[in-house]
Amino acid sequence: MGLIKELSFNPGISNHLSFVFGKLMKRVPFKYLLIILGFPLHFITFLYYQLKKKNDTYSIIYEKMNASLKSSGLKEELKREFTDQYVRKYAFFREKVNEQEMEREVEKLTEERYSKILSEKIEEQYEQDGLKKLTYVSYFQSLLNQKSFLVVSFIPGILMYLLLVLYSNPFVKFIFERLIMSIFVIAGVSILVFTILYLSPFDPAANLLGEAATKEQIAAFNRMHGLDQTYLAQLWDALKGIAMFDLGASFTGNEEVATSIANKFPITLTIAIFSLLMAIVIAIPVGIISATRQNTFLDYSFMFIALIGLSIPNFWQGLVFILNFSIKLQWLPATYNPQNLLSIIMPVIVLGTGLTASVARMTRSAMLEIINEDYIITAKAKGLNERQVLWKHAVGNAMIPIITVIGLLFGGMLGGAAVTEKVFNISGLGSYIVDKQFVPDIPAIMGGVIYIAITISLVNVLIDILYAFFDPRIRSKMKQL
Repeated sequence: MGLIKELSFNPGISNHLSFVFGKLMKRVPFKYLLIILGFPLHFITFLYYQLKKKNDTYSIIYEKMNASLKSSGLKEELKREFTDQYVRKYAFFREKVNEQEMEREVEKLTEERYSKILSEKIEEQYEQDGLKKLTYVSYFQSLLNQKSFLVVSFIPGILMYLLLVLYSNPFVKFIFERLIMSIFVIAGVSILVFTILYLSPFDPAANLLGEAATKEQIAAFNRMHGLDQTYLAQLWDALKGIAMFDLGASFTGNEEVATSIANKFPITLTIAIFSLLMAIVIAIPVGIISATRQNTFLDYSFMFIALIGLSIPNFWQGLVFILNFSIKLQWLPATYNPQNLLSIIMPVIVLGTGLTASVARMTRSAMLEIINEDYIITAKAKGLNERQVLWKHAVGNAMIPIITVIGLLFGGMLGGAAVTEKVFNISGLGSYIVDKQFVPDIPAIMGGVIYIAITISLVNVLIDILYAFFDPRIRSKMKQL
């Protein structure tokens, strides 16, 4: 009810909706989308438009101008002109004229030229009389400017109005489009993962029932889980389940996939987020210091440590941590325990080491590129001190590639957390997918991958928003409808 009140009592909103409607109708995908979303409303409005159009001045002028041009013999003159051109062209190349082909070509050219001349004459008449041609878009826009029409048409056109409201705000529109793109990405990932699992040489029935299973038992298992259906039928069931938030039951036991993942995903996400925060807090200051102290002992030391962080395998680092901090020094637990907060420290450090090293190196590279730009030199020449130049001009512009790297690596952390989880005996989503892939347990794997894909898509949306926050050029493009 809040939306209808805003639409009906704020004339600025209705005018803006009319403007947005006109803009979107010029873009073919949105044109059909608006018609589909508001079909009942457009159907009724189009009938009224047809009645209005009969009495429109344009129709009257069109009839008069058309009759005038026909009586002047314009069509016959154009036809003779095009026929003469056609004959002369073939005579020049010494080719025989095909009468039927010539007639069709001349008729086509005549109609095109006649229509163009007629339109130009009507436009000239309209300009002289100060009139405007009535189209369905202009007619509907005029209705949108009326508060009473918005109130009456709110229910049948609610979906269309929601789309117009979304596109009325450039920032909301920006986020909405990114979310729609994410849906297509998730659908593409689902199809790809399912296809790979379908083509996998592993047989779920044989792997789970064992070698002693009879053909009848294997057939019954496949029939129970729908594995005897065609590829398209299984794919459709999988996509429908994802769309309805029903991931089904796992092949191994009667556990619900959604419940299992809901219990395992939070710890994987928690470790990844803490690792990301560690990387941001450590890597960005280290990268900035290295760039501002280029080729010094501090710079070489930081980058050498970062190189080591990139080179260390996760599983080896985890085992070394367990050997030293758990077994030898007994500072931290060797395995993860939800009741012990200290048990999350080592997994976070192990998972975040590579990310921290990558972000530090990227920060240094981005800062070195920025601080040598002309506008930085100009800012220094104006008398700004080094700190002002660094924080007001350099850091903000350097953040774009840094944010990109953080987003990409965060997705890799979620997908690659299985090794860390195995080392520290964490019952997370990564180890869950690894355990299920050799069956292969299709519902469980699909569910785990979809959870990761959704999270990565949302992170990418957040990154796009951060782009707009740090780059004014992107903000200006967002405001262009």
